[in-house]
Amino acid sequence: MDPTITPEAANHVLFHFGQGGYQAGSFTTHLLAAFATADEQHFFRLSEAFPEYGAAVAAIQYDPKGVTNLKAIATSGEVAA
Repeated sequence: MDPTITPEAANHVLFHFGQGGYQAGSFTTHLLAAFATADEQHFFRLSEAFPEYGAAVAAIQYDPKGVTNLKAIATSGEVAA
C-alpha cells in the first residue's frame, strides 16, 4: 500500500525545499533535514516511522512532477496516496 501524503506533510515539505507551503514545528523541521540528507538505508528506516513525510520528500526530490503534485495536495485539503 502506498503511503498517504497529508496536506500538512505536503505543506511542510514544500516549505522545507523552498517551494511554498508553511513551516513545520522544530521536531518536524529536524525530521525533514534528516530525510533530505539520509542515505537510502536511513531514508527507508525514517519512512517506516513517518511514511507521509517519506513519500512527500521522495516526491519532491525524485519526481519531476513532485512539486506540482505536492502543491495540489497542500491546497486541496484532500489526502492523496
